[in-house]
Amino acid sequence: MFMLKLIFRNAMRHKLRSSLTVVGVAIAVLAFGLLRTLVAAWYLGVESSSASRLVTRNAISLVFLLPASYQEKIRQVPGVTAVSYGNWFGGVYIDEKNFFPNFAVEPKTYLELYPEFVLTPEERKAFLVDRKGCVVGRKLSERFGWNRGDAVTLRGTIFPGDWEFVVRGVYDGSQRTTDETQFFFHWDYLNESVRKTTPRRADQVGFYILGLASPDLAAEVSLFVDGMFKNSLAETLTETERAFQMSFVSMTEAIIVAIRLVSYVVIVIIMVVAANTMAMTARERIAEYATMKTLGFGGWHVAGVVFGESLVLAMAGGCLGVALSFPAAQGIGRTLSQFVPVFRITAETIYLDLLAAFVVGAVAGVFPTWRGATINIADGLRRIA
Repeated sequence: MFMLKLIFRNAMRHKLRSSLTVVGVAIAVLAFGLLRTLVAAWYLGVESSSASRLVTRNAISLVFLLPASYQEKIRQVPGVTAVSYGNWFGGVYIDEKNFFPNFAVEPKTYLELYPEFVLTPEERKAFLVDRKGCVVGRKLSERFGWNRGDAVTLRGTIFPGDWEFVVRGVYDGSQRTTDETQFFFHWDYLNESVRKTTPRRADQVGFYILGLASPDLAAEVSLFVDGMFKNSLAETLTETERAFQMSFVSMTEAIIVAIRLVSYVVIVIIMVVAANTMAMTARERIAEYATMKTLGFGGWHVAGVVFGESLVLAMAGGCLGVALSFPAAQGIGRTLSQFVPVFRITAETIYLDLLAAFVVGAVAGVFPTWRGATINIADGLRRIA
């Protein structure tokens, strides 16, 4: 108890220096945690993917379409329990800065394959029967103030024109990691309009979603589906939903690596600053450590005091940084909602933050601890004069 009391008293002896050290560690831990959260949010689509769903697209590129007639053939593949399809619409609401994912899908099968999009029975029924109906995520509806029954007009980019919709449902995510910023509407509505304006683009889909009887059948079904359409005018590439999402993330792999490196650099920088602070403190207290040894305290007692002080300052900064992470994450999440659907501090991030603070305190305290524990009494007392 005496040693703990001494550690805390020493930690706050120079209040300004200690406060600046704590704040510095807190800022570093805050930055480290937010950068790690940004990386995790980048991988959110990958992590939330279902092992029981496959995605079939054109083997050349996602830009090229597939015939709608493939649906019945895919449905007959052993192990496939359901098939849905859709197109990336790429519509713009009022201005290009109002970006959000919007898709034309086959509504009934799509909602069956994605149970994580939760609608009330009334909303589901209203959406299915209204050809111009659309479903939007909770965060998207809050962002633009949309309510059920509101009329929404999107300006098409891939499919030119003004497209009118009626909000028939606002879905909630079944999990906290579910993307609630998406916009879905009827593929038939899109296809009928395309058939009138550009017939050659009609009856084509951008992707198929396959539901599997068991995740273990993923490889077998993928090979079977791609084999059916081999050497056709539109060959397919079938992969797990996770691999499909990962293909988008891999396009920005360099950015993710850079963010990770920056997060580690921040910790290293504050580690050097904290080590300098502790070295300065130890240098000022050499005479005190020698006096403690004169009074009968051993080298391990002195080492415990010095090392404990370093850990107390670092962990205080770490706890402060963790506490600040939550309001900071909420603010960043609101600002970047159109790019990062879910920006949430996880338990894993908190543990990494605290571990980073502990490492900073431990590394910063190593040299001062060694110096204080090994100081010769005579050399230390010589500084008193």
